[in-house]
Amino acid sequence: MASTFTDSKSTLMERARAQMVSELGQVPWTARQKVALTCRVLFDHGHDSGLAGQITARAEQPGTFYTQRLGLGFDEITEDNLLLVDEDLRVLDGSGMANPANRFHAWIYRARPDVQCIVHTHPFHVAALSMLEVPLRVSQMDIAPLYDDCAFLPDWPGVPVGNEEGEIITAALGDKKAVLLAHHGHVVAGASVEEACSLAVLIERGAALQLAAMAAGTIAELPERLAREAHDWTLTAKRSKANFAYYARRALTGHPDAINQ
Repeated sequence: MASTFTDSKSTLMERARAQMVSELGQVPWTARQKVALTCRVLFDHGHDSGLAGQITARAEQPGTFYTQRLGLGFDEITEDNLLLVDEDLRVLDGSGMANPANRFHAWIYRARPDVQCIVHTHPFHVAALSMLEVPLRVSQMDIAPLYDDCAFLPDWPGVPVGNEEGEIITAALGDKKAVLLAHHGHVVAGASVEEACSLAVLIERGAALQLAAMAAGTIAELPERLAREAHDWTLTAKRSKANFAYYARRALTGHPDAINQ
């Protein structure tokens, strides 16, 4: 006999949250493996743009992070060819050089101790939206994790290899999870690799939905209370880990070389 049909929504949500904590397991991969898998996941979701874009994650020692080697595409990244670099982009482990644009990542890490992983890519729909100089509009439930959590930088600062761009992008990001960069792409700053990967997938989907909706008519706003409820419900560590695990399993089907299994 059913016993929950008279429970309030808040009671059901709290029960589900507790169940997700106990039932959704941990992802089994190391930090290096998760970065390599994120590269493959985002390649499969259309985030490749030649050699443009960087993915970094804090490493074990303060002031160091993992990133891909300049000259390799996202579909070529493995846990073995990732670099370990310091804030000056000196290579501490691995061969080759890091993308000089990684400099602004170090600025974000310094300003945001809560950030563990940064994704910067130029996916097609995000790049197209950036050309219109309009912010991301979150008006559909799937994109709720980015509701009021995606900033906008309206002025393109040019190639982001200087300290000036580090300051500008970090200031524009503020305390948000993401920022859309006009005439450029996006930056996602995640509390984990899993969260950053999941939000990067979502921001490209959100841009595609927005462009389609703008072509058809006027985008209607979400009710703020319900949108914030959806944001908080969907943007949790357990959900990010579950999302990432799904994306990674799919990526490994097509890219078994990404990690040493």
